[in-house]
Amino acid sequence: MMCEKIELKKDDRVKVIAGKDKGKIGKVLKVHQKKNRVLVENINKIKRHSRPSAQNRQGGIVEREAAIHWSNVMLMCNKCMSPVRIKTQILEDGKKKRVCRKCDEFIDS
Repeated sequence: MMCEKIELKKDDRVKVIAGKDKGKIGKVLKVHQKKNRVLVENINKIKRHSRPSAQNRQGGIVEREAAIHWSNVMLMCNKCMSPVRIKTQILEDGKKKRVCRKCDEFIDS
């Protein structure tokens, strides 16, 4: 499996552009770099049947988020409030910053 460069980070706001949750907006909880997947809050909910255990005494059906492919989400710009493509800009001190392609505003705070 090829590992691609994912421009998403934890706590980014993203919009789902494909799949059953298309159009929903959520926060990135975790990025799986090697699997090219992201875990987004309240997106791609699945049900898992679990046995009673020390952590879960009751057991039963547990609903949680599943990871989705990063190509199915788009980063939301804080200024123009729309899903955007991003470019990387290198500053004078050598640091890289993510920039919105629509409004040329820095996405990293």
